[in-house]
Amino acid sequence: MHVTNLRHHVVGLICAMAVGISPLAAQPSALRSYNAAIGESSVSGISSGAFMAIQFGTAWSSIIKGVGVVAGGPYWCAEANFWDVITGYWGPIWRATRQCMKGPASDLNIKHFTNQADAKASAGEIDPLSNLARQKIYLFHGYNDAVVYKAAPDAAAEFYRHYLGDGKRGNLFYQTVLGAGHSFVVTKQNDAGLNDCSANKEPYINQCGYDQAGIILQHIYGRLNPLNRGQLAGALKSFDQSLYTRPHTTDELSLGDKGYAFVPQDCEQGAPCRVHVALHGCKQDVDQIGPKFVDYAGYNAWADTNSFIILYPQTKPHSFRPTNPDACWDWWSYVNHTDDYVTKSGPQIKAIKAMLDALTGGNATPNATLVSENDQSVSAPQGLSANDASDSSVNLVWFPVSGATTYKVQRAGADRAFQTVGEVAGASFGDSGLTPQTAFRWRVSAMLNGTEGPASEEVIATTRSRPPPCNDPGSCPVGPIGR
Repeated sequence: MHVTNLRHHVVGLICAMAVGISPLAAQPSALRSYNAAIGESSVSGISSGAFMAIQFGTAWSSIIKGVGVVAGGPYWCAEANFWDVITGYWGPIWRATRQCMKGPASDLNIKHFTNQADAKASAGEIDPLSNLARQKIYLFHGYNDAVVYKAAPDAAAEFYRHYLGDGKRGNLFYQTVLGAGHSFVVTKQNDAGLNDCSANKEPYINQCGYDQAGIILQHIYGRLNPLNRGQLAGALKSFDQSLYTRPHTTDELSLGDKGYAFVPQDCEQGAPCRVHVALHGCKQDVDQIGPKFVDYAGYNAWADTNSFIILYPQTKPHSFRPTNPDACWDWWSYVNHTDDYVTKSGPQIKAIKAMLDALTGGNATPNATLVSENDQSVSAPQGLSANDASDSSVNLVWFPVSGATTYKVQRAGADRAFQTVGEVAGASFGDSGLTPQTAFRWRVSAMLNGTEGPASEEVIATTRSRPPPCNDPGSCPVGPIGR
């Protein structure tokens, strides 16, 4: 197959759901600066956006608290670099369409990806990789996904586990037992403009009774206020993306002329806020699909009651130089055919970072709360709940405790004594290695410089059943859905 045709083939395969906007009256302009600390930022993505989320979160790990990965694979999966010119850039396209999407697992050598990341960090091209150990990581694979097979997110999980180590394993939660097709998954039901749970087609937003946006945000930040189920008080705004691609034009980077940001009312009025970057997948630009990702993914309803600004950067299709006809994010180096696409100097990463800098430019960081040497007490964590569960993992979230340095997590079988299963910074914990269809109890206590406070109230949750093998993704029974 001719290289150009093959590029069309890869972008068609790596498509995800549609991203768009609600009608906006104002002409796009520059992003406003808000009282948002850049170190409280996070990023998530679907499909090509998931690959980009990992690239961005790794390159800028010093400022990214967490990463949500929906149907995506590991850092530098396509292994693109300057020497691909020898094969007419066939190599990264071949790897992207084969092992990075379909496997097998034996073709996804984690050492290749961690060695590249280590080399980039040593050269100062990305932030120190020690930062990955403090990030909260959510990964998702729907077993009806006929576009990106499980080998890819499995490899992404192994990439992160390499840097988390056993001591930080609770920072990662991996959901694999929902029968979703290739999609971002939402709670809505019976919406004619969205797909059934097992579908693998546009707009790649599937109704599975599962609040993926809320689960991602709470895994990264801890338990949040309930989402706004009514009319949102915040506003969706457009902005001129060309202001953040300079000296390049948006066309040169296959980025849209306009991007979008949802801004809650309290953020607009100067309250302390946080930024989450939500990256669509292929075939998601507003001209092709319309407003469905921004309107239906679910981020805005959580943002409205929890002081999150949601940044929706936009790609656009481009037929030649760069070749990107389906508006994918650049995870195989289609922009300039070097390996800087996974670094801070990667053109698309630079553009997203410039947008993030603009949004966080008005941060008025208060002085850190100091704890007296004589005051070594912390309160019991409140609101402990099970945010999600797979067949072998349960994701726990709670409201952060002021002054806590870490949290101790204890687990017990239904009728057994509690045992410590981990210590974690941040108000969430992915407890793994559990038995399917089994009830467990948990409690959490806050730690202040090694001194333990009182334990939370207990929460009970049951792991899901293990789904049967799905040999024909897209046609397998969905089974029980929702969370």
